[in-house]
Amino acid sequence: MDGHYRSLIYMRPLAIRGMQWALSLQKAILDTPKINMMARVLFKLSLQFSEDYPNKPPTVRFVSRMFHPNIYADGSICLDILQNQWSPIYDVAAILTSIQSLLCDPNPNSPANSEAARMYSENKREYNRKVRDVVEQSWTATSSS
Repeated sequence: MDGHYRSLIYMRPLAIRGMQWALSLQKAILDTPKINMMARVLFKLSLQFSEDYPNKPPTVRFVSRMFHPNIYADGSICLDILQNQWSPIYDVAAILTSIQSLLCDPNPNSPANSEAARMYSENKREYNRKVRDVVEQSWTATSSS
């Protein structure tokens, strides 16, 4: 599904407390363009900032169910800037842009989801079908709740 995750980024703080808004739970939404015959899809993420931010990265995970080589079953993301390559110069826009880039260009050599990594490497058609199925299921589950 290379390139299918390209999107705009929306971010809205759930709580704003003066100058400490960055320390509260945030939600970000990645808005994808229309994919083939699928309607546009919104992927929800949560970002949680500790008192050590910006010296330590926020905890970022997908709330939406995902099938991707670099996303764990619990929605957490295997991304270097959120782990060993973190720098205080990264802001939320840089984090979300990096996530977009990862969605567009998975790294099957560092898998968080071995099934997705194998499928992405060996059978992209099947991988794309599985991604569409998971997105549709996630969207249906979100719409009915």
